[in-house]
Amino acid sequence: MARRKHLIWTLLLVFVLVIGVPGAVQADDLELTAEAYILMDADSGKVLLAHNEHKRLPPASMTKLMTMTLAAKDLEKEKFALTDKVQASEEACKMGGSQIYLEPGEKMTAEDLLISIAVGSANDASVAMAEHLDGSHKDFVRRMNYEAKHMGLKDTNFVNAYGLPDPNHYSSAYDMAIIARHALKHPKLLELSSIKEYNLREGKFKLYNTNKLLWWYQGADGFKTGWTNEAKHCLTATAKRDGLRLIAVVMAAPENHGNFREAMKLFNYGFARYTYKNVSAANSVCGVISVGKGTVNKVQAVAEEDVGTIVPKGEDKKIKASKSLFTYIDAPVVKGQKLGEYVVYKDGQLAKQVNLVASEDVPRASLMKEILKVFAETYLI
Repeated sequence: MARRKHLIWTLLLVFVLVIGVPGAVQADDLELTAEAYILMDADSGKVLLAHNEHKRLPPASMTKLMTMTLAAKDLEKEKFALTDKVQASEEACKMGGSQIYLEPGEKMTAEDLLISIAVGSANDASVAMAEHLDGSHKDFVRRMNYEAKHMGLKDTNFVNAYGLPDPNHYSSAYDMAIIARHALKHPKLLELSSIKEYNLREGKFKLYNTNKLLWWYQGADGFKTGWTNEAKHCLTATAKRDGLRLIAVVMAAPENHGNFREAMKLFNYGFARYTYKNVSAANSVCGVISVGKGTVNKVQAVAEEDVGTIVPKGEDKKIKASKSLFTYIDAPVVKGQKLGEYVVYKDGQLAKQVNLVASEDVPRASLMKEILKVFAETYLI
């Protein structure tokens, strides 16, 4: 009997080692119970760790990350102002779930509504902003899906702007990470989603950010939680340490706060194994180009974004970079005009390419100024 019992335990141990523990995933001693997850380098989009990353699952309020991304784009295009007064409709006020309890006809600034979405995950504020931006919630959702296709998302479809359950409302961990990469292009969005507390209605209504990582994890600075019975506990989060920015998405974590615990495990995995090799910072001067026929003779070329790449720790010497610049250009020169490029290689393979652009406008000089300049160069040397 004892030998038989020993044999059964031996077989069970072999099963666990070979097959794995049901409901758990292991990677370098990392155990996660979420149905799907992904860890992505924000800069390159490289997937560092993933499980079921393309599985279609309900995203719950992580949906609002797309809602806020569209709002941030419209804000940058000056289609609306943060000071705009937005009047709540009856449809917006009917929303259940997380809300700020808008009353029909109540007016609130667009900024307060966006903060209510980013910090308090307010469904009613999401609909109010959708109506303000596109005229109707339905038209805004149509634009969400258009934007999803434009981003190349293959496992995402939106039915609403807030994330309450619907069989046709779904996304994936990978797609949510891609949305997060696009969201990072809009500094205002990151600023809003990093707010921990906010006093709404002159302090009569207090908002606390649903993203606990803002308190619990060093370097965490934004994005969106989600929870419904169907979706379970979800989170799309970003964190940055020593120049390395990572994105973590956790979907359908079964336990309360499991989305936060498992996102922290993903971030720990990434920050322990990788670093960011920076060659030149965004907006740093990378060269000077001679300008002909302009009001000035030279213009600085600056990096359009950070020049660098993610690299496993200890392998930064494998990173090589080279830059190429125009030696001369005729005016007019427009700020942001491409004047060259910086290229980063890892192990001889292209890792990143960054445009070097003009730091300022250089208008074309008048004919009289050109004559005076030639005269000075000829006779006053």
